[in-house]
Amino acid sequence: MIYTALLTASILSLIVWVGLAGWRGRYWKADQKLGNGQTRARWPSVVAVIPARNEAETIKTTVASLLSQSYGGRVRVIVVDDNSDDHTAAVAGHHDDLLIVAGKPLRNGWTGKLWAVHQGLQQIETFAPDAEYVLLTDADIEHHSTNLHQLVSKAITSNCRLVSLMVYLRCVSFWEQLLIPAFVYFFQKLYPFPLVNSPGHPMAAAAGGCMLVHLQTLRDAGGIEPIKDRLIDDCALAALVKTKGAIWLGLSAKTRSLRAYPSLAEIWHMVARTAYVQLNHSVFALMGTLAAMVLIYLVPPVVFAYGLIIQDLNLWATAGGAYLIMVQLYAPTLTFYNQSFWRAFCLPVAGLLFTLMTISSAFNHWRGRGGAWKGRSYSLTEREG
Repeated sequence: MIYTALLTASILSLIVWVGLAGWRGRYWKADQKLGNGQTRARWPSVVAVIPARNEAETIKTTVASLLSQSYGGRVRVIVVDDNSDDHTAAVAGHHDDLLIVAGKPLRNGWTGKLWAVHQGLQQIETFAPDAEYVLLTDADIEHHSTNLHQLVSKAITSNCRLVSLMVYLRCVSFWEQLLIPAFVYFFQKLYPFPLVNSPGHPMAAAAGGCMLVHLQTLRDAGGIEPIKDRLIDDCALAALVKTKGAIWLGLSAKTRSLRAYPSLAEIWHMVARTAYVQLNHSVFALMGTLAAMVLIYLVPPVVFAYGLIIQDLNLWATAGGAYLIMVQLYAPTLTFYNQSFWRAFCLPVAGLLFTLMTISSAFNHWRGRGGAWKGRSYSLTEREG
């Protein structure tokens, strides 16, 4: 009975991995990247809106990287100090093209970040009335000097209403090297970038750290208010904008996050904050996800090892085949993060940890602590779907 169950599970896992390799938009290639951009006589004006809550350590670098862009059009920056209790506003800098907005107390029904973004967008009419694009970015992102040039070029040449980059995440500590590439890989698997970038496909997603949005399109969609209570706001915005036109999502090796996750606890909190939200707070979706994670990531190495121990060809061939495909599909993301190919064999360990984080996210929600971030929790008010 146990042998039959293990053989069945390994066969199913192999079938899933074959399907992921060939019928999931080839997400695993990690090849959706911006080109160098075009040459134009006129470049549209861009305004960046940065919600910042207790970001004194990074906000100065973020603002400076935007104000020093090698971009042919005018760039202005709006920083919304979201009721920080550090010196975020004071250290953001001083510049004619920089506006610091003191955020109002959080309004009921809004998440903190989107309430801050909404206030920033309200300032555009007076501070940057000629702006054609708005860059929604986080306060811990260092933008490469060519980032805006490439983003706007992509928006214009591909007629995209939204162009987003998953910025290069820090990958230095032991836990970052184990989990950050895996996090990026899982995101690509959940939202295959080639499908997101296909105008005829319903898949929509974005990465909140860097989203260039056509301003008039955003206004036509009702602004931020239609998604005001979403914790996974980037993907919600992408879905909203894709109803108006094409969007594009890719990877960046140069524009990078300054946020450090040196410990397991910090990565755990980052993932657990929204993992259960991603499942729409459904117990059935949670159970299905846990079963799928076990089948896809844990069955191959465990059954392969057991097959070697009992010297059973069927077990080690099917489970080993699934494990080999898993490793090969993960390799391009590891290469992108300059990590050794051999780390691909540790993906099941990362999968196990992310599964535990998802369970933790569900428990946090049930205890009324879901979505906790910088002193705020949205368990009782958030809506996803």
